[in-house]
Amino acid sequence: MPQLHPDLSPARLLPALSFGPRTARVAQRLTDRMRPGPEPADLSIEEHTAPGPEGAPRLSLRVYRPRSLTAASPALLWTHGGGYLFGSPVQDERGSIEFARELGITVVSLRYRKAPRYTAPAPVEDAYAALSWTVDSADRLSVDPGRIAIGGASAGGGITAALALMCHDRGGPGPVFQLLVYPMLDDRTALRTDLDRLPTRLWSVSSNRYAWRAYLGEDPGGEHISPYAAPARREELSGLPPAWIGVGTLDLFHDEDLAYADRLRAAGVPCRTTVVPGAFHGFEAALPRAGASREFRRVQTEALRSAFEESAPPEL
Repeated sequence: MPQLHPDLSPARLLPALSFGPRTARVAQRLTDRMRPGPEPADLSIEEHTAPGPEGAPRLSLRVYRPRSLTAASPALLWTHGGGYLFGSPVQDERGSIEFARELGITVVSLRYRKAPRYTAPAPVEDAYAALSWTVDSADRLSVDPGRIAIGGASAGGGITAALALMCHDRGGPGPVFQLLVYPMLDDRTALRTDLDRLPTRLWSVSSNRYAWRAYLGEDPGGEHISPYAAPARREELSGLPPAWIGVGTLDLFHDEDLAYADRLRAAGVPCRTTVVPGAFHGFEAALPRAGASREFRRVQTEALRSAFEESAPPEL
């Protein structure tokens, strides 16, 4: 039986959660009611609205920016997790603040439509509209439109990967990097019975099966699932922005994430990976002070820093 990373041993006390229709609704109500902490003195945090996709509601965005910035900065469009079922930008507030502060960037965090009321690709269309708004509002936000990365965790990572596909297919906007934190990419993982005995935490096999069914509006594993719903279904991956993918060995998404990374590299897309032994899904959110969690966050920050440095215009 695989063992927890020593830094994550307190996770043995975490309850075994399983999400279905009722518990997902409860989780959404709870995340909707989350209230942010006090605004840090060194950051500006603002709520914005933006046009949604055609025929859809307006978007709600939470924007983080260091007060010390005096020139156009790179930006990160961040998409939260929650199995496509629940969540809000506030749950990732700590991480958004850290990215903005440590990298000196603007972070735009998206609220998107959730399953089962809204099925795929509704949240990807929301993310596309949010990215388009960020580019169009670059002067007002003091953002460099040529240095915008996209990122997300879990379902947010799946939306981010699908967003990269959508941007490629539509000819823009063109993100410079995709940061995929244990992304939820492949509905076919829900069909695997060999994972039933994996000692998961926070996100279980049964939760994964329910979430994919709710998000797709049909059973997972069908022949005609869109890559905008499950990016692992995409056959041709060339031309996408460089990527970083991080995942733990006790994560349900371990195999699908590393397979996607291999396919990106085979298609000529630069992709770095970080695999944390004995780490479960969402480990750094559950235990943010653990050494393994701090190192995982550091690697993400450095991946973004490198991407922004590599995309910087040459000095005259």
